[in-house]
Amino acid sequence: MFPDDGFAQWDQSEVPKSAKNGYNSSTMETLKMSNSDYANLARMLRKLDFFASMTVHQIDLVMPYITLCRLGKGEKVFKQGDKGDSLYIVYEGSVSVRVKKGFWSFSRRVATLSPCDFFGETALLSREPRNATVTCETESKLFVLFSDDFETVLGKNPALASEMKKVSEHRKILSQRTIS
Repeated sequence: MFPDDGFAQWDQSEVPKSAKNGYNSSTMETLKMSNSDYANLARMLRKLDFFASMTVHQIDLVMPYITLCRLGKGEKVFKQGDKGDSLYIVYEGSVSVRVKKGFWSFSRRVATLSPCDFFGETALLSREPRNATVTCETESKLFVLFSDDFETVLGKNPALASEMKKVSEHRKILSQRTIS
């Protein structure tokens, strides 16, 4: 157990291959998570509206599936139009979110995200193509949760699945307003 946080320490040998290997990108380096990283992740998850409806036990079920990755300054996390397959939480550094409206148009920055901000949550439930390009402004560490792994957790808790879908739909509406 981590001191005062109520979360268990996980046996990584039981975590699915997708979570252990990280994002399928040659530029994204998967890092080994320390107890301190897990404790910080637990604190971050409790503060994020996307996970706010989860109990400590439910968060405890999700945490072993989350991977820590590092990207360098200027590296793309994903591009607009890419397959949506994961959620990201900024642990260290910052990323910019840019949207391109049409083929011949320039992209415009719609947000800069810093530690404890998250993005890509729609992909966890809908797997829709990415609606923006996200690029690291500085060397960054990101927590990553893949949709296959999240669906495994939700399959064990239908009430949570319903609640997460509502939160995702609400954020999607807010995102569309920002992009417009």
